[in-house]
Amino acid sequence: MTLPPEIPIAAPELGTEEEQAVLQVLRSGRLAQGPVVESFESSFAHYVGAPHAVALGNGTMALCATLRCLGIGTGDEVITPAFSFVATANAVLYCGATPIFADIDPQTYTLDPVSVEAVLTKRTRALLPVHLYGQPADMAPLRRIAQERRLLLIEDACQAHGATYGDTPVGMLGDAACFSFYPTKNMTAAEGGMVTTADASLAQRLRQFRNQGQRSRYDYAGYGLNYRLSELHAAIGVVQLAKLPAATAARQRTAASLNAALADLQAAGVRLPATGAGRTHVFHQYTVALPQRDAVAAALTDARIGTGIYYPQPLHQIPFLRPPSGAPPVLPHAEAAAASVLSLPVHPQVSAPQVRRIADALTSAVMHGSAERHPATVPKG
Repeated sequence: MTLPPEIPIAAPELGTEEEQAVLQVLRSGRLAQGPVVESFESSFAHYVGAPHAVALGNGTMALCATLRCLGIGTGDEVITPAFSFVATANAVLYCGATPIFADIDPQTYTLDPVSVEAVLTKRTRALLPVHLYGQPADMAPLRRIAQERRLLLIEDACQAHGATYGDTPVGMLGDAACFSFYPTKNMTAAEGGMVTTADASLAQRLRQFRNQGQRSRYDYAGYGLNYRLSELHAAIGVVQLAKLPAATAARQRTAASLNAALADLQAAGVRLPATGAGRTHVFHQYTVALPQRDAVAAALTDARIGTGIYYPQPLHQIPFLRPPSGAPPVLPHAEAAAASVLSLPVHPQVSAPQVRRIADALTSAVMHGSAERHPATVPKG
C-alpha cells in the first residue's frame, strides 16, 4: 500500500533567490553585520511603517534587549499572557523582573485586558501582549491601560508579520515591537530578530547593546552583548520580506478554505479560529480547539498530516515560572486552551486538494471520537 505524501505543519519556502543572495554575501567576504543587515533593517522599517528597525540575532534576543534597554529590571513586574511560548516570560526573567500572568480572550487566545486590570500593582512597569498565531492582541484597551498607568507597552509580534490592528500595522502599536525570523515563521532569515520603534533613543541603545555596548569600535557606551545578526541571515531576510505579501495572501486563502471545509464540525464541538473585530489575521498558525485533542492529533499523524500543539502547558503552571510562594493563579481560559488547541497546516505550500484531505481526516477523527462517546442506540427486534 502506497502511503500518501506527508503534509507538514510548517514548510519554509526557500528558493533560488535566497541561494543567490547568500552566495553573493559569501563571495563578498563580509559575513558579520554590515550593509546587508542595514538594507534588511531599512526594508523592514518601511514595510512596518516604523521610523526605526534594529536587527538582532533572534526573536528572544529582540525581547531581551528591548526590555533591558527600556530599563526593565529587578523589582519590576511585566504583565503578559499565560498562553504563549516560554520565550516571552524568559525575556522578563532575563532582566531580573517578574512575569505576571494574565488570562486570555477564549476566542482569539490573546491577552485579555480585563484580566490585566485584575493583576496590576504598584510594581507593574510594562505590558507585554503577544500577537498569537498571527492575530494582534486587542491593543486599544491595552494602550489605554498603559497610558493611564504610565506603563510601557511592548508588542511580542514574533508570530504576526504583516498583521494589522485597525489601520495600524503590528510593529507600530506600542513603544516597541519584537519580531522573529525563525524557520517556521511567516518569513524567515533561517534565524534572526527585529525590533521596530518610533523612539530614536531606544533604537540607538539597542544598536549599542547588540554590539557589546559600543558606540563605535572600542568606544563603549555601557554594558552590552553580542546580539548581532549576520550578513548571511540578513540576505535571506531581505528576499523573504519581498515574498511576504504573497505568502500572507496564500495563508489567508488556505485558512478561508479550511473554515469552509470544517464549518459543519462546529456542531460537534470544534471551535474554528476567530478573528477579532478590526484585526487582520495572517495565520502563522491555523488553530482549532476541540475535545479529545490528543486522540485527534494521533489520528491525523496516522493520516500523515502534520499537527502542532501550541502550547500544551500554560506558562503560569510551568514549575520555574510559578510564584515563589503560594499556588499559581487560576486562569481558566489559558488552561482550557492548553488542553484543547491543535494547529493544522496552513503554510503557503498547502494545496486545495490537501485542504480537502486535512478536512476529511479531521472530520473522520472527530466524528469517530464522537461516535465512541455517544454510541448509536441499536433498535431491538
